[in-house]
Amino acid sequence: MTEYTVISRELALDATPDQISPWIIDFHKWVDWSPWEDIDPNLQRTYGGPESGVGTTYEWSGNRKAGAGRMTITSVEPALIDLDLDFTRPFKSASKTKFELKQSGQSTTVVWQVLTPKTLMTRIAGIFMNMDKMVGGDLDKGLARLKTAVEAD
Repeated sequence: MTEYTVISRELALDATPDQISPWIIDFHKWVDWSPWEDIDPNLQRTYGGPESGVGTTYEWSGNRKAGAGRMTITSVEPALIDLDLDFTRPFKSASKTKFELKQSGQSTTVVWQVLTPKTLMTRIAGIFMNMDKMVGGDLDKGLARLKTAVEAD
């Protein structure tokens, strides 16, 4: 069984899961809220598969900080959306991403998780970098932007 490093953040949105889900399952909408979209103004994007939902892909290639990689939506359920996240540059890695939508009345808590397999490289990197602080800050920023986008829609 694979052991993972899990980075998780959550935020309550004044919206239902049905109002939030389209912002996650359509990669074209990520431009409006993803915390990584403003890293490189010349970021190259390629979309594949269906317009949204299972099988949709998003590939990017950018400057050194943005790197390059691919996301694929692998599962869409009413309260859970799963993605594969594969980086090819600046380093190769394969992670899982999950969005859990927990509704309570007219509000929904979005839990965003990144699960990275613990490998020799990630264990060594963990000695020198606080991955939770580094990636967690991006997740916080993305959730705040998602809240703004969804609630304005």
